[in-house]
Amino acid sequence: MTASAPITQDVLTLPRKEPEGGKINLVGLTRDRMRAVLIENGTPEKQAKMRVGQIWQWIYQWGVRDFAEMTNLAKAYRAQLEETFEIRIPEVVSKQVSTDGTRKYLVRINGGHEVEVVYIPEDDRGTLCISSQVGCTLTCSFCHTGTQKLVRNLTPAEIIGQVMMARDDLEEWPTPGAPKDETRLLSNIVLMGMGEPLYNFDNVRDAMKIAMDPEGISLSRRRITLSTSGVVPEIARTAEEIGCLLAISFHATTNEVRDVLVPINRRWNIDELLQALADYPKVSNSERITFEYVMLDGVNDSDEDAHRLLDHIKRHNIPAKINLIPFNEWPGAPYKRSSNNRIRAFANIIYQAGYASPIRKTRGDDIMAACGQLKSATERARKSRKQIEAEAGVNNS
Repeated sequence: MTASAPITQDVLTLPRKEPEGGKINLVGLTRDRMRAVLIENGTPEKQAKMRVGQIWQWIYQWGVRDFAEMTNLAKAYRAQLEETFEIRIPEVVSKQVSTDGTRKYLVRINGGHEVEVVYIPEDDRGTLCISSQVGCTLTCSFCHTGTQKLVRNLTPAEIIGQVMMARDDLEEWPTPGAPKDETRLLSNIVLMGMGEPLYNFDNVRDAMKIAMDPEGISLSRRRITLSTSGVVPEIARTAEEIGCLLAISFHATTNEVRDVLVPINRRWNIDELLQALADYPKVSNSERITFEYVMLDGVNDSDEDAHRLLDHIKRHNIPAKINLIPFNEWPGAPYKRSSNNRIRAFANIIYQAGYASPIRKTRGDDIMAACGQLKSATERARKSRKQIEAEAGVNNS
């Protein structure tokens, strides 16, 4: 194996621009920022904190988008808000539903860009996989999402807006005054969609603070998992400023192999990454760190790899569980999925050593919603199979 891909794509990331003269979107603003914009636009300073609390609950607890429905605000104030502000979330372009109940949404954000969002229903939870970038800056060689070039980072409004959009579709906003229902269709968030969340840290942090706010969507930090390929300097910040659970896209047990599968390893190698992970629970009092490990036939799936993985975790004393992911093949993919017998043998070595080693059930692969398959429909439609294969470095001639 040779490491030929760049660590990250060398592309120009264009900043997002709001249309001039448009209304101010209240979605995605922190409480402090919402207070400031209300004051700037006529709300008396002495009332601003109270108004933020009221508007916050209407937006994030009840899912209301129309100021006229905010009945604990005076009519004149509601009209004033309507003139200056809006409550806008990403627009659903299409929705596909898998035979297993998985839902994949294509949503349009500012500038006409599109990202994909996936909802996975399970017996004891409902997980929403959300995106943090348009495309992805990383060049992981096994990941279909990574073949779409990075366009820009998502804003806090576009990130938390994905959660609000899914709650709309699931019809899960509670009714004011109705008995409280603790059952949640959308109970967990994973930042495992398009993009590397830690290359968009500030916006991801602000969006997740909104998701965790107890007077709104009110998800526990233990219900949010951020998945990173290993942006080491930002891992400690994640513990301190977000405090959510952490998953690491590990995928290889030697630097030689990980340099190819996850090229960011050439910037921060396995030992540097493991040390950052070892320090993480001490800061956030987190539960186990999840090691995501995609099973690639003949590449990273040997018994020796399983034992090396255990040695890494034990040497750094990391509380861990290992999610084994059968590779989800895509047109032109340069790898093959490990056999079921090989995956089970690998899992058994991990399990016998005392670590949880669930084999992830592939969900939504009939609608290209499975792990590593996300890529916007418009991007796919522009490309032939030969183009995709060429980008992946596959020669089938």
